[in-house]
Amino acid sequence: MDEFSVSRERIERYLALTDEALVKVEIPAAAGDDARAQAEDMLGMARDYHSDAQHFLAAGRGDDAFAAVNYAHGWLDAGVRLGLLDGKGDWRLFTQD
Repeated sequence: MDEFSVSRERIERYLALTDEALVKVEIPAAAGDDARAQAEDMLGMARDYHSDAQHFLAAGRGDDAFAAVNYAHGWLDAGVRLGLLDGKGDWRLFTQD
């Protein structure tokens, strides 16, 4: 049995929440070239950290998985907060103004 400082259930809950956020978030249609490039970079970082979290969890590295999924969601929150990503007003999934 895996032993984590953070429970597997909690990590899986955060992974599911970030899955949902990744599906919902969009780059605003009116974004200029620079903003679009920044938004794509932020989304790429979020997806990479989310993927890392899944890998770490599968490898029994729960603490690393928990850290990675929180980084992933942090990238999404930052993008929404800066207006580079559109969280569609979802306060449950994103930190917004």
